[in-house]
Amino acid sequence: MKLYQNQLWKQGEDLYRIVVLERLAVEYKRIDPLDPEKDTHHRVTKKEFCRLIKGATEVVGGSL
Repeated sequence: MKLYQNQLWKQGEDLYRIVVLERLAVEYKRIDPLDPEKDTHHRVTKKEFCRLIKGATEVVGGSL
């Protein structure tokens, strides 16, 4: 799996956008499609992020 900045992943009803991609860390936003004002920002290791999106599908084009 290749990760890159601004990539958008969908798992169930949750959307995850990669904001900052570093060598060992990922900063992402969890987006609530029903209320975009309630986005939450998180910083985790790449390994944790890959576990989080396991089974998720990439939203092609990065737009909703």
